[in-house]
Amino acid sequence: MTAFRPARADDLDGVLALYRQLHPADPSVPDARDTFTTILGRPGLHLYVLVDGDAIVATTYLNLIPNLTRGGAPYAVIENVVVDEARRGTGLGKQIMAATLQAAWDAGCYKVMLQTGSRRESTHAFYRRCGFDPEEKTAYVAHP
Repeated sequence: MTAFRPARADDLDGVLALYRQLHPADPSVPDARDTFTTILGRPGLHLYVLVDGDAIVATTYLNLIPNLTRGGAPYAVIENVVVDEARRGTGLGKQIMAATLQAAWDAGCYKVMLQTGSRRESTHAFYRRCGFDPEEKTAYVAHP
């Protein structure tokens, strides 16, 4: 039985293990504990986990953004969606995405956006099944 919940301070190691699966070549974050504490304490930033027993098996990051259009309804951006490699294809991705979207709707968001760097059709098909429309917006990314 899995449970969806906000990440807690003692979840850092499990979240980092999933992030290493997402970006295996990334360097470690020297002040990860401080950054994690900042994320957990900052209003509008929500790091969620899906747990199975004591194991963190999936994670998402929901950013709620205040807005002066759409009658003041906020919008959201989802980032860092990861399901443990050993558990992919078991429905956990759909479960954590549905719960994350529900958290955004519960916060009054009028839309949720998500980007993926994946070129795999299966990834894009997954996000379409979760309700995301790849034709509605065009995303651009800039780096320093």
